[in-house]
Amino acid sequence: MKKPAIIEIPYREPACLFAPHANKPFALFLDSSRRDDKQGRYSYIALDPVKTITSPKNLFATLKETCANYPFERHAGLPPFQGGWMGYFGYELLHQIENIPQQNGDDFACPDVALGFYETVAAFDHHQEKGWIFSLSGLETAQTLKDALSQAYTTPVFSPVELDWTSDFSKENYIATVQKVIEYIHAGDIFQANLTQRFRADLPHAFDCYDLYQNLRTINPAPFSAYLNFEGFSIASSSPERFIKTDGRDVETCPIKGTRPRGDTKQADQALAFELKNSEKDRAENTMIVDLLRNDISKVCAPHSVQVPELCEVHSFASVHHLISTVTGKLKEGYDSIDLLKACFPGGSITGAPKVRAMAIISELEACPRGPYCGAIGYIGADGTMDTNIVIRTLIFKDDRVCAQVGGGIVSDSQPEAEYQETLDKAHALFTAFTQGAS
Repeated sequence: MKKPAIIEIPYREPACLFAPHANKPFALFLDSSRRDDKQGRYSYIALDPVKTITSPKNLFATLKETCANYPFERHAGLPPFQGGWMGYFGYELLHQIENIPQQNGDDFACPDVALGFYETVAAFDHHQEKGWIFSLSGLETAQTLKDALSQAYTTPVFSPVELDWTSDFSKENYIATVQKVIEYIHAGDIFQANLTQRFRADLPHAFDCYDLYQNLRTINPAPFSAYLNFEGFSIASSSPERFIKTDGRDVETCPIKGTRPRGDTKQADQALAFELKNSEKDRAENTMIVDLLRNDISKVCAPHSVQVPELCEVHSFASVHHLISTVTGKLKEGYDSIDLLKACFPGGSITGAPKVRAMAIISELEACPRGPYCGAIGYIGADGTMDTNIVIRTLIFKDDRVCAQVGGGIVSDSQPEAEYQETLDKAHALFTAFTQGAS
């Protein structure tokens, strides 16, 4: 098999290199803005796809067919994505997989899927401080992208703005809806469901969404950050959560369940982390989703290969502590990344358990479709390598407006008032990105 053409380029901050291209259709930036983490090593810039998908018809077959037409193997020891599909899979794609009633009336309606196939990508290894351009179509196109990324840029100066956020739930209605979820649990329908609320706000005229993203990535760095610009809308994500990664036949998923805010002092911060680590409720919630994911990846993984090397470990981010587990496995012969994605989508940490019934209850109780939120952003390389996030801590910009959706897992002993407060803690970092310039 062939390998992509390759050009080494000087290492520079990819967020700045992307800035002159941020408003181009299908200009995509997968950004490891938190780099002191084993998950946040690589960033990628992709421009000018040779093929796009915004309609999910026959999606998984189309993805497989395209990758089969590019018989490449990647350069070992370099960033794993060296050309292929990049973009997002929206939560509503679930309706292609399960028979769940579909909601109407999304005022931020976006395609269920927006993907580009990129023969040429720029990749950056932040540990080695090196950069490369990979091209499936030869050195000439690699040089074209290198020239494009040589454009001059200026460091942004973000001007804070005050937005008037409104939610599709009042506090009273959200708490009442949490209680309905608890009633479903007591009735034996489910063990857990993830309930969310959406905040909306109008933006000032000529608001620069990418400037805002650069502020967000500084205030709230995360290993799976991303800025995706499409035709008529854009997405800024600061997600801390990996959905699914494949490398060869190795599979990894890292569900998050359990959250505490960061403390104002070192002592208070450590106390909150200790409280989370030892919370029976949060550990039970996390373990339920670990079991769900073990079941999901077992559909396409070899017998006895599924393991849980890390269970309920505290990871601390800029604004919150999270409980994170790691589940691993090995793909069966004859199965690939796209089969794995279909078997696991959407991620169990943002549905609940049992998964199908939880998704039906979510569709009944939430005020609007989730759109890209709670789907996945990432890549599927032409060689089958895949890495995706869970689309949380994410802003969607459309028609001079912005929306942010936040939620949490509800279990039998959830306290509705505390669940409401948890959603506000998660929303805080997103709101702060508008009102506070990064220092």
